[in-house]
Amino acid sequence: MTEVSGTEPAELPLEALEYLTWLATEKGRSVNTLSAYRRDLRGYATWLHERGTELVEVTPGDVEAYVGVLRDAGKAPATVARATVAVRSLHSFCAAEGLLPLDPAADVEPPSVPRGLPKGLSEAEVESLLDVVGGDPVARRDRAILEVLYGTGMRIAELVGLSLGDVDLGDALVRVWGKGAKERVIPLGRLARASLVDWLDTGGRPAMAPVRWARRGDEEAVFLNQRGGRLTRQGAWGIVAERGRRAGLERKLSPHSLRHSCATHMLDHGADIRAVQELLGHASISTTQIYTGVSVERLFAVYADAHPRAKAPVAG
Repeated sequence: MTEVSGTEPAELPLEALEYLTWLATEKGRSVNTLSAYRRDLRGYATWLHERGTELVEVTPGDVEAYVGVLRDAGKAPATVARATVAVRSLHSFCAAEGLLPLDPAADVEPPSVPRGLPKGLSEAEVESLLDVVGGDPVARRDRAILEVLYGTGMRIAELVGLSLGDVDLGDALVRVWGKGAKERVIPLGRLARASLVDWLDTGGRPAMAPVRWARRGDEEAVFLNQRGGRLTRQGAWGIVAERGRRAGLERKLSPHSLRHSCATHMLDHGADIRAVQELLGHASISTTQIYTGVSVERLFAVYADAHPRAKAPVAG
């Protein structure tokens, strides 16, 4: 079985480029999603190139062989599944558009991915994390980032994409643009709103604003970096990780951890699962349901510790 190497074709096949354009213009896929698809399809095109196989010549056996190569290379199940979906989607598009005579990937199923429980924080850990001391602009910004991520459950890309016009402090609401450019309006909790008020007030964001804005998008951004530009996704990740380190959290903290914690803690306190689905912007309720597993796990732990009939007998 041919291994995947670093020898790439000069460019992606024309059919793949048309597919990526369709994803962007017709389906409204995000830049990050398009980048992931392009990367997966380039790996597939490279493998076909090395075998001397054109896209129009691909058979079901070729697609299955490629999936096997990814598995044999030690790729994570989620990586193999994602690459398989990209390949299947490409062939499905090409067949539907008449670019290829048939869809050789129609019967190739992506490998199943074990669904693990999200790694969230305890409520006590959240409290210690949000105890950001100091009144300087950086500390105000960092606290607002942490409070908003935990208080709303928004994605990190949604957070750094916030503009001033998206925030309504009077009604404690914020408008975010989720995956596929889908808009949703979500509430700001009391502490998340207070942290934003503090950050946007004198001594916070105005103190970090430059004399002259480099880009219009920077001037409208809610969160700024220390150079006065719009905070990037990578920059926000670094802030969250550093604040987690300073709070003494044993594992490396990520924005996903705060999103997971928001959902889990709401369900722990009796929130309706469909309300949590709406808050997080999940397209399917099944995605939200993974958080109920976390809550049930905690429920069993509490029960085992508290109920007299659940405790193991003490050895005599």
